[in-house]
Amino acid sequence: MEISIGGAKLILMRGDITEQDVEAIVNAANPSLMGGGGVDGAIHRKGGPKILEECKRIRATEWPDGLPTGKAVITSGGNLKARYVIHTVGPIWRGGSRGEPELLREAYLSSLRLAASRGIRTIAFPSISTGAYGYPIREASRVALKAIKDFLETEGGLDEVRLVLFTEGDLKVYEEAAKEILGQ
Repeated sequence: MEISIGGAKLILMRGDITEQDVEAIVNAANPSLMGGGGVDGAIHRKGGPKILEECKRIRATEWPDGLPTGKAVITSGGNLKARYVIHTVGPIWRGGSRGEPELLREAYLSSLRLAASRGIRTIAFPSISTGAYGYPIREASRVALKAIKDFLETEGGLDEVRLVLFTEGDLKVYEEAAKEILGQ
């Protein structure tokens, strides 16, 4: 599914985030920035040791206590097709009444703003927080799409934003949400 918003393309697709041929991919990181499971582990494994070295430097200089939820930092892409990896920490789902929607929105917006500030024109996101962090995918899809729509309509600076979903079921959830939120 491809949607035009504010002069940019929003693409919803099934795929592997580590295989995306875009300028930057987004890593659904944990606060340590040291890799982990799911998307985070896959990006670190495929990207190689350079990403981890840069993450260690960020921890030593900018975020010694770990990257806060909703914030984003950037490293090179190491061995990935993408030139950069933007690492962001989404919220752990605790029922939805502890600011999870706002924190998830901020994770997307922080990543988009960082990309635009670096002149990055193409970016790919996974579904942040819907794996090990347990955020319900239906709710997360709505937050993600609304944040991206708002950014592209008001701030812009990007040519293409991809939401890369790992399963066909996840893609269908995002497509349903896009029909509701974006009228597509």
